[in-house]
Amino acid sequence: MPTMIKKSEIEQYIGHVCEPTDWLEVTQQQVNEFAECTMDRQFIHIDPVAAAKTPFGGTIAHGFLTLSMLSYFAETFSLVVEGIYMGVNKGFDKVRFVAPVPVGSSIRCHATILDITEKRPGQFDFKIEVTVEIEGGDKPALVAEWLSVQMAK
Repeated sequence: MPTMIKKSEIEQYIGHVCEPTDWLEVTQQQVNEFAECTMDRQFIHIDPVAAAKTPFGGTIAHGFLTLSMLSYFAETFSLVVEGIYMGVNKGFDKVRFVAPVPVGSSIRCHATILDITEKRPGQFDFKIEVTVEIEGGDKPALVAEWLSVQMAK
């Protein structure tokens, strides 16, 4: 559930470490549907038999599938400025795919608010460091700096 914040309290949320999200299992069906949607049908994603013969030992999620799951995870960790009427994804300053996500594994997201700036009255730019953890893994799936804008009355 997003956390509602008052405009007058924004500065106290810079550096805020959000609660980790719940775990989410990455399924072969999700990977297959993503492969069809993006037309990235590389065998390491969709062919369990061929992928088993690689160093991965089985199919892995697309890095961009893992990245796109941030939208889902953000519903849990987001800070929402009171009076918001619109939020827009601005992209990323940095994205690194650190470790592959094996199909059948679970992932969750950690987020830290790096900065919130009021660019114009009612326009708040957010910079959030996000890390997607793989359950039982020693390295994260990805680390990124995510940029977004919230418009509030």
